[in-house]
Order: sequence, then structure tokens, then C-alpha cells
Amino acid sequence: MAQIPPGGATARTHLPARARRAMSLVTAGVLAAAGVVALAGSAEAVGALGDAAAAKGRYFGTAVAANHLGEAAYASTLDAQFDSVTPENEMKWDALESTRNSFNFTAADQIVSHAQSKGMKVRGHTLVWHSQLPGWVSGLSATDLRSAMTNHITQVMTHYKGKIHSWDVVNEAFQDGSSGARRSSPFQDKLGNGFIEEAFRTARTVDADAKLCYNDYNTDGQNAKSNAVYDMVKDFKQRGVPIDCVGFQSHFNSNSPVPSDFQANLQRFADLGVDVQITELDIEGSGSAQAANYTKVVNACLAVTRCKGMTVWGITDKYSWRSSGTPLLFDGDYNKKPAYDAVLAALGGSTGGGDGGGGGTGACTATYTQTSTWNGGYNGQVTVKAGTSGITAWTVPVTVTSPQKVSTVWNGAATWDASGTVMTVKPTWNGTLAAGASTSFGFTVSTNGGTAAPVVGACTAS
Repeated sequence: MAQIPPGGATARTHLPARARRAMSLVTAGVLAAAGVVALAGSAEAVGALGDAAAAKGRYFGTAVAANHLGEAAYASTLDAQFDSVTPENEMKWDALESTRNSFNFTAADQIVSHAQSKGMKVRGHTLVWHSQLPGWVSGLSATDLRSAMTNHITQVMTHYKGKIHSWDVVNEAFQDGSSGARRSSPFQDKLGNGFIEEAFRTARTVDADAKLCYNDYNTDGQNAKSNAVYDMVKDFKQRGVPIDCVGFQSHFNSNSPVPSDFQANLQRFADLGVDVQITELDIEGSGSAQAANYTKVVNACLAVTRCKGMTVWGITDKYSWRSSGTPLLFDGDYNKKPAYDAVLAALGGSTGGGDGGGGGTGACTATYTQTSTWNGGYNGQVTVKAGTSGITAWTVPVTVTSPQKVSTVWNGAATWDASGTVMTVKPTWNGTLAAGASTSFGFTVSTNGGTAAPVVGACTAS
């Protein structure tokens, strides 16, 4: 991960998330067999982020701090939304082995135990990294350092064998900038370029089943740094060095936006024969712009067959290492942000729905189609469909990206947020739908030079 910043931080029956996930996979298979594609998916098929991702053959995880698990809102949001966790700091070298060959797994075990009790996967982060090293490591001779590295990998991976789906074996070993060179570190300076290969070979001898990943930041698009990582992975694959996956941290903001070649970059690594994972995703911003950027990332992963999952670097903005940039899917009070709705919609999920009972409280889906386009604008249509029981009302959020503006809405009543880019549409005369019945509303958009498609959020039924 990105380093800890200076100063420190970083009523109805409800099926358990794991049960919902199993049901969602069956439903997804039926839909696929029938050739049905829902662009802004179904509450009948999926619910939370992890469930929606599982239906797409992916995981959707989050970084977790052990000292927040006692906070009820933190733990309940984690349990309801995610199906994979990454310990934020608890598996780093200074946390596990602050004194040579004396290991303390207490905090990391707390996270792993919690995850296992909820049926979640765990990513291991990280075995070899230049940062958050205890002081004793830097003072070792080359021979001693090699021995210490091998022992650390062996002891940690043995302790968690069978409990970790992917390990960040080596983290952030390349410099920023245009050189493509290795970063100075005790490992690089004393053991040379071969230390990465040694770490991976050691890891494979300990655990033959866990995926072994190289993880880094500022490698999301094609540049000197990502090219250097690419060349290393290509070399490893050609020589039989055991590397299974590459992690892309994907920390984005206005100065470092989602690159236009993000998907292509993921694909070129996948073409080497490794999985790719988005490991530490956070995107500074708010409202529709942030939502649109999250959509880009999710869509890129879904478009690359070997992109196995996504992990956001934290649950709530208030505990984010970049909290002032509000980069996560839940605000400081654990409210879902537009970015959450956008991610869930991109995954094919819906926040609407219920348990399929009667009384007009069934689920609904919202599916978007562009019906016409011209120079400077287009018409869009959203089809709202009731689930297995009837509904009496529905609500669908639609987000356009500035400078686009919605000029007209029909067959629905729209209200707007302060930014003028997120409209919430409710029915006028067409709210009551029988089970399986559908209706639609439409809108006209003036593009004003913008080309992004609108993001249709989750349909909420009542």
C-alpha cells in the first residue's frame, strides 16, 4: 500500500451475505444462459458489493484496520458489503516482527478470524517492502539480510497457510519517474535485482496454492515504471519464476486521474499469463465526477478476463489515509455516496428491493438504453421493471458528467442535487407495477462537448 501519511492515519428477513452470494451466482447463470444482460442490475440477483462482484466472477474487498473492528458501524458495513479483506498495516514487517525472529500475529489474526467467520477471502499485504521496516533489518549484512528475508516470508506464510488467497510478496520495488530503475532499499542495495526473484521462489516453497503477486502504484497506465514492471513479469514468466498476479494500487486524484489506457494496461499484463488485481483503489473527489471515475475502473476490470477483483483502500472516508480528499464509497457517517451507487450499478447490482414478499415492496431493476443521438446531444431511456412481486413506487438516480446537462425529462419527475449532475427520478403516473411488469422514463441530454455515458444507479422499490 501507499504508506501511512505523516502523523499517523492511515422489519424483513435478511439473508446472510454468503447465502445471497450463492443465490446470485445461480441467478447470474440463468440470466446468462437466456442471453439477458441488465445494465443496472437486479436486486433479485445481487445485493451488496461483494455479492454483485461474485456474480461477475470477481471479488470486491476493502482494507481493514483491526482497531476499528470494535466500532459497530464499521464492522456492520464491512460484513454487509465486502467479500475480501486486506489488513491495512497489521501484516507489514514492523507489525509482525519488530524484533528479529519474534513474531506477533495478534492484530493480523483478529482480521483474518473476522473475515473467516463471515466467509470472506483475505489478501496478504505485504511480505517484502522498503517501508515500515523495523530498524534491525537495515543494519544487517547481505548474508544476514537474505536469511532474515527468507525466514520472515517462511514464518508469516506458514502461519497463514490456507487462509490467504493472494500475497503481495514484494511491494513498490521500482522508482517513480522516467528511469524505470529499482528503488533504493536495504533489499535492493545489499541483495541486488535478484531479491525479488528470491522472494517469489521462497514464497512458492512455503505455499503452493496462494497466488503470488507483485504490487505497485503509479503503474495503472503505460509509462516507464509500468514498463519496467512489465519487463520483469515477462522475464519471470519466461524463466519459470513463480509469479501469479500483479497488483495495481490505483490511487487516483485530479493530478493523477484514471489513465485513458487503464484497461489496455491491465490487459497487456494479463496477456503475459498472470492475473491482475486492483489492490488499493481510492479516488479523491465527490458527486458525479467521483462516481464516473469509479465506474471507469470497475468497467475496466470487468472487461479484462484475468482481472480477478478489486479492493478499495478503506471503508469510510473518516479513516482513509487521504481523508481530506473523501476518496471512498462511504462518507464519514457510513452513508453510501454516489460513487457507491455507481460501483454497484457497474457490477450489475441494485440497492433496491427486499425479500420478494408481497404488499408492493418487491425488487426492481433499472436498465439504460441510448435511443437516439445527434451532434450536441442524445436521448436516453431507462426501463424500470418490477421483480417477482408487485411494487407501488420506484426511484432511480441518473448521473451525467459535467459539462453535460439534462434538458428534458418525460414519464418521470426529477429532482437535482446541488451539483446539477445527479437527478433522482420518481414516477408520475407509472409507479404501480405488477410482478414482472415494466415501464420507462426518458430524458434529453445536451452534451456541451462531453462524451461520457450517463451512470444509472440502483433502482429502489417500495
